Amino acid sequence: MAAVRQFAAVLSAFVAVSLVISARLNRAQPAPYMDEIFHVPQAQKYCQGRFTEWDPMITTLPGLYLVSVGLLKPVALLTGAEEGVACSTVLLRATNVLFAAGNVYLLWALLRKLHGETKDTLLQSLNAVTMATLPVLYFFTFLYYTDPGSTFFTLFMYLLCCHGNHILAAMMGFLAVMFRQTNVVWVVFCAGITAVNMVERKHKPQQNANVFLTLYNSIRTVLRYLATVSHFAQVTLAVLPYAMQVLVFGIFVYVNEGIVVGDRTSHQACLNFPQLFYFFSFAFIYSSPHLLSSSQVFQFFKFDVKKLVLLLALLLLSYVLVNHFTYVHPYLLADNRHYTFYVWQRVFQRHALVKYALIPAYVFCGWSLLQHLGKTRSPLWVLVFSVCLLVSTVPQKLLEFRYFIVPYLLYRVHVRVESYRMLLAELCLHTVVNAATIYLFIGKPFLWPDSSEQQHFMW
Repeated sequence: MAAVRQFAAVLSAFVAVSLVISARLNRAQPAPYMDEIFHVPQAQKYCQGRFTEWDPMITTLPGLYLVSVGLLKPVALLTGAEEGVACSTVLLRATNVLFAAGNVYLLWALLRKLHGETKDTLLQSLNAVTMATLPVLYFFTFLYYTDPGSTFFTLFMYLLCCHGNHILAAMMGFLAVMFRQTNVVWVVFCAGITAVNMVERKHKPQQNANVFLTLYNSIRTVLRYLATVSHFAQVTLAVLPYAMQVLVFGIFVYVNEGIVVGDRTSHQACLNFPQLFYFFSFAFIYSSPHLLSSSQVFQFFKFDVKKLVLLLALLLLSYVLVNHFTYVHPYLLADNRHYTFYVWQRVFQRHALVKYALIPAYVFCGWSLLQHLGKTRSPLWVLVFSVCLLVSTVPQKLLEFRYFIVPYLLYRVHVRVESYRMLLAELCLHTVVNAATIYLFIGKPFLWPDSSEQQHFMW
């Protein structure tokens, strides 16, 4: 009970701060902004019962609007609020504050499930809040975007999956996909780790200094396990709810003739392999208090013939991927309201060789992440996660940090935190970035030469 009371106090502080920021942002920008000009009117149509009307510029499924109306409409009926007030921009945005609070709870519950109930309950509560304030996620708490809800249902699915409630987990997966189609990858992820966990409960993975040998032996163990009819039936039964969701999604893609609904011209899939490197860099920066240490750097550069050969092979492969598979979306270079515009302009466009010069850093970041993840997860689990990470990021042509939120949190929630020093350093990093972004959005609007509308800097 003490842990619950402590968490409730931390969550209350998080909600109070979020409401203050939300109120301030709504005063600065009361009208729909950026993608809200599509999302808000669509939700208001649903609020009026006009479910057959659809804005063709929207590319995601209607989960955000259905859930918003499901939350706000009953409140309006109970309070007698007018329809225009019930589904106003302010209240639609407020639904994301609810999702943000829900994300804090889900992260806390996942930490308790994955790492156990620790004696230092405050550390666990602060850990959950720190993850929930990941800047790219926290900023969109205050606008009417799909990210907080998409994250909420994906984390809910994973929590239920960890508890072995696969039917409810698959239902949450369905809702996650209704917010963002690419979340189907994380439905597959839950199916994969369910199978892995079932095998590893019966056959503990044998640890070996050679991770590739361990992985090879683990895959052989899985195949031998599934060769038994009774074991195959048990695994099939466990993953069946997820398989049904994937099947339904496959039918949707076939009927829809693609994964995107609405305007497809700006959302064409490609093999943009450097997206994986951008994710490694993003994740390393935000979890650097836990990853970056002199011992970590020493271990990476410690001379070993086999490691040197592997490192050279990875550098060569990375060079090929960067050289032949780097794509630049037109939006990236056309919109100066986003961080990514300045990252690309002031880093990657500074010189033609910059993208190659960063390859060693990409390899180090990727190695650090996977090595740290391997401290709490088995090599087979890490393999399933890595494959899903690859599938969820590489087909995206646009460099958009919002696409990294779910895989980052699924990685970060498995990092064991035992020090207030590292956690507070991470929280300070999040706070500084959040404060700067919110300040720029609210306090530094600007005008484009060909428009009289105020523009705001944002993620």
